[in-house]
Amino acid sequence: MKIVARSFLVSLLLLPIISSQAQTPTQAVPANAASKQIQASSYADLLALFKEWRDFERPSMKNGAPDYSKQARLAAWPKFKQLQARLLAMRTQNWPVSQQIDWKIVRAEMNGYDFNHRVLQPWVRDPAFYQSIYTEPSDTPAREGPSNHATVEVWRYQFPLSASDQAKLAAEISVIPPLLAQAKRNLSGNARDLWVAGISTLEQQVVDLQELQNKTQGAASSFKLILNSAMDATSDFVVWLHEQAPTKNGPSGMGKENYTWYQQNVHLVPMTWQQEVDLLQRELDRAWANLKLEEQRNKDLPAMVAAASPEEFNAKANAAAAKLMRFLLDKKVMPVKPNMEPAIREHLQSYVPEEKRNFFAITLHYDPLALYCHWYHWFDLAQMRDEPHASLIRRSPLLYNLWDSRNEGVATGVEEMFMHMGLHDDSPRSRELVWILLAQRAARGLGSLYAHANMKSMEEASRMHLDWTPRNWMRREPHLLKFEQHLYLRQPGYGTSYVVGKYLIEKLMAQRAKQFELAGKDFRMQEFFRDFNEHGNIPVSLTAEQILATPIQ
Repeated sequence: MKIVARSFLVSLLLLPIISSQAQTPTQAVPANAASKQIQASSYADLLALFKEWRDFERPSMKNGAPDYSKQARLAAWPKFKQLQARLLAMRTQNWPVSQQIDWKIVRAEMNGYDFNHRVLQPWVRDPAFYQSIYTEPSDTPAREGPSNHATVEVWRYQFPLSASDQAKLAAEISVIPPLLAQAKRNLSGNARDLWVAGISTLEQQVVDLQELQNKTQGAASSFKLILNSAMDATSDFVVWLHEQAPTKNGPSGMGKENYTWYQQNVHLVPMTWQQEVDLLQRELDRAWANLKLEEQRNKDLPAMVAAASPEEFNAKANAAAAKLMRFLLDKKVMPVKPNMEPAIREHLQSYVPEEKRNFFAITLHYDPLALYCHWYHWFDLAQMRDEPHASLIRRSPLLYNLWDSRNEGVATGVEEMFMHMGLHDDSPRSRELVWILLAQRAARGLGSLYAHANMKSMEEASRMHLDWTPRNWMRREPHLLKFEQHLYLRQPGYGTSYVVGKYLIEKLMAQRAKQFELAGKDFRMQEFFRDFNEHGNIPVSLTAEQILATPIQ
């Protein structure tokens, strides 16, 4: 396998952590439009504009479904440019840093809308955009990848349904037939990999609706009629997708330039496509090398033994959750709050027979603790729920997965950080799992970069993902492999966010520690994570900007 090789050290030495000079969208704001709004420069004006922007971002309804037609999008464009002009005309130089960051968040969201309109166009290119049924909660602030504005979060409902929930769920499901009828008109794109992979997503929706039907056998006849209509519409849509598939032969990636623009201006990741390639290749090499070093260190130790029964798994899971919380408290890693242990214990997973274990299940059954560090996600969501951010702009999930470098970066980063702080000192072979996890994430992210550059097909990116995951653990579950590469092709930057975000957080830690050293003060890990968490689920570059501007006490 040929891997692109460049000067990794040079590219990273030139890399700033904060993209303070982020490019503006390619469409320049007319000078007269900006000058008319020059008075709109107070934070109150920003909050008012934010509310107006979020209301606008939701498309109008047509025939009972959100309208993603070309006509509707073109009709909305002038209003968007007006909103964008008002934002860019604001003078924020004298605002506090936190308010300036809020302004940058809104700018990034508008850049995301701009990019979706010009380039990504999921409503045109991506059949999975029209998935409506979700049966499990996301472990991130919002759904990963582009999704329509009428998703049905079935997992929120308790069965059997109450009369009110039955009416609510029926109303949500009733959107599916008109949405899919519209999808047939909208989906004129030629992105073959997105099209073919999207068929499986909608086939799964048929299965999910069938399961919902089994759960609601005692529902009213009116509910059953609506559910049957949604099932028929989805099944018919799947047939149509299969019929159209042979005509699709175009690329699905964004191309290097578009990818770089998107990362720098929407997700606020201050890196180019090539710098991400260099970073992920370095992390892949580092993970493999350190895995071999750990194996050499542990060569005389007994091999790890996976849980072989539900009882064994539950014992491992409970012990791992308790150990993680005790470690965070005893080592003063971060402030431990009452909602944290319940949050992690709600997601301990359950026993899976050996022949059915995918990559993550294999890891969990050897030592759940290695992956429970990644369950930092649930700490984040508990904080969002129980401690809403003071900023209205940061309180709800940011649009277009702007949070990915932060939420996926910290969840991935702490796997290694906690290891270095001593989490696995009494279980040396668990350290091997940490390096395997990092290698898998670097390999899949590297594959996604080549897919977006249209240098590899989704299948070829999956092969890279599979071949460079240690111990052949990705060969056990083709569904996980396909799901991950499909998501990363649908959402530029998501596949790399785990490793890129981890790096940006490490760099922030280094810069903050240097500030403390220059001030003659001790760097305290507990305070670093406290501050990191309190700034919300925003891009790491913005978190860094706020933390590094905070005076040393």
